[in-house]
Amino acid sequence: MVRVAGIDCGTNSIRLLVADAVTADGARADAARTDAAAAGSTTRLEDVHREMRVVRLGQGVDATGMLAPEALERTFTAADDYAATVRSLGAERVRFVATSAMRDAGNRDEFVEGIRERFGVDPEIVAGTEEAALSFAGAASVLALEEGRPVLVVDLGGGSTEFVLGDARGVIAAASIDMGCVRLTERHLHSDPPTPDEIAAAERDVDAGLARALAGVALGEATAIIGVAGSITTITAHALRLPTYQPERIHAAELTIGQITDACADLLALTRGERAALPYMHPGRVDVIGAGALVWRRILARVSELTGGAITTAVTSEHDILDGIALSTLAESAS
Repeated sequence: MVRVAGIDCGTNSIRLLVADAVTADGARADAARTDAAAAGSTTRLEDVHREMRVVRLGQGVDATGMLAPEALERTFTAADDYAATVRSLGAERVRFVATSAMRDAGNRDEFVEGIRERFGVDPEIVAGTEEAALSFAGAASVLALEEGRPVLVVDLGGGSTEFVLGDARGVIAAASIDMGCVRLTERHLHSDPPTPDEIAAAERDVDAGLARALAGVALGEATAIIGVAGSITTITAHALRLPTYQPERIHAAELTIGQITDACADLLALTRGERAALPYMHPGRVDVIGAGALVWRRILARVSELTGGAITTAVTSEHDILDGIALSTLAESAS
């Protein structure tokens, strides 16, 4: 049996997935079968342990270009626990990926050394294009895609947002744009709730980001749109008015753009206290979900416009870059 571990260290959260490789026939794979299966894309992952903690590693990075000492401390505390879990569950292959905050940070060496000490592997600070490809692989691993019918996967993170157009053959085009819920909150949304002027300034940032994304990705060619990551799953929970955060109801939920836009407007208008009281709101998302909602509704409006109104709904996936990271450990062993 092959057991793998993937760690996704983003601007807002750090997440762990320990999973077993399972072949298409449902059998757990030994190393030889897994390598062959990975090469033929016939292996999926079966969760053993999945965990998320909000550590806000990217605190202040947009303004200072440096990781704050307290942010590093929070991240290393979570990493200590994750490393112990990986060892106790017997994962054979481990991949640790860091994204937007680490790409921006000038003092990343301290982070790299700390993660190496804890996991015995170097953290990989991946480029935005690889982050996008991993997000697409994770979402595509549990969704039925068709050749010639490209879908747009949007990974809305804390520091960046990835736009990936692809179909059953894989990625067609991808772009990573420096606009995320932490970055925009720190730049613009300072009032409780945000003022119209703050919202307008943030929207101008998002519109500029969408223009940059369009330079590399033909968003108008999408036949469907899939949203991943914590901001989008939380917005979906709000639109569904769930009594608690329920991943099984959020995953594969398809909502109209109107439903999502209404949920986004509501979250952006709520006070911090009102957001914190929502039963599905993670405490670490309370401060940044308004910016996440602003970004998501702006993206949906633009994609709908570019497709001539052909896209009227969006699907939410609970599977994303974290799944892509874990899956990539199998592909690496096959190469």
